[in-house]
Amino acid sequence: MDGLFLGILWTIGEATNPGWLLVVLSVTLVGVGLLTQVEGFRQTLSLQPLEAFLETIEAVAIGAVCAFLALALLCRITLETPLSEALGKVVFETVPFALGVALARSTLQGKRSRSRRTTIPRVRRLNAFSRINLRDALVDFDAALIGAVLIAFSIAPTEEVPLLASSLPPLWLLLIMATSLGLSYAIVFASGFTDRAERLQRGLLFSPVTETLVAYLVALLASVVMLVLFQQLDPNDPWSEWLSNVLVLGLPASIGGAAGRILI
Repeated sequence: MDGLFLGILWTIGEATNPGWLLVVLSVTLVGVGLLTQVEGFRQTLSLQPLEAFLETIEAVAIGAVCAFLALALLCRITLETPLSEALGKVVFETVPFALGVALARSTLQGKRSRSRRTTIPRVRRLNAFSRINLRDALVDFDAALIGAVLIAFSIAPTEEVPLLASSLPPLWLLLIMATSLGLSYAIVFASGFTDRAERLQRGLLFSPVTETLVAYLVALLASVVMLVLFQQLDPNDPWSEWLSNVLVLGLPASIGGAAGRILI
């Protein structure tokens, strides 16, 4: 499956025009920036914009270098490869590498970050409770977005999504929606992977049901962006095709989003 995914990325990269590559790179910067926000919120409850921007650029640059080296070692980029083709391959391969770099940095610093967060004086917590609570919500939804992308990214460029979506009746799509919501709720609030009492305390702005619904919308939005970036959908397609494709990809994306939320 991984080899098939890489082959699809290479093929898409070869046939993509420079303007669309710029869009893909911009979306990658936004995604890595969101993950950098998660790390920053977890460390200090405040994020310096310049630091976040520089860390985002650094993560994407490292991802691009790793992507180029991997493609060169696999002989997918050689001295005979046209520049436009090589650039397309590198840009698409940079996406998972850059997200992986940012995620690894956040994970490695997570334990230290949590300890810093729990040592905030109680009086300070009470005075800034609503502000911290809002930031907690933003962290959760940033994590949901990153988790959705990491899980669904390898599925979005394949032909499996449109094939499955075209064969499913409307009532089955409703079942997929219900299953996506049910699994997301169960993973975060009913599985025991996280402290339910702590999440409920953090979620005064969002009840479990509301948080699940918003996180599902985040997963669907991520699915739309990925399907468009990989040119699986375009404005000329009927709305029913858009809906079915997005809901099908939304199932693994919502599971990934739930996994992302329980890790923070």
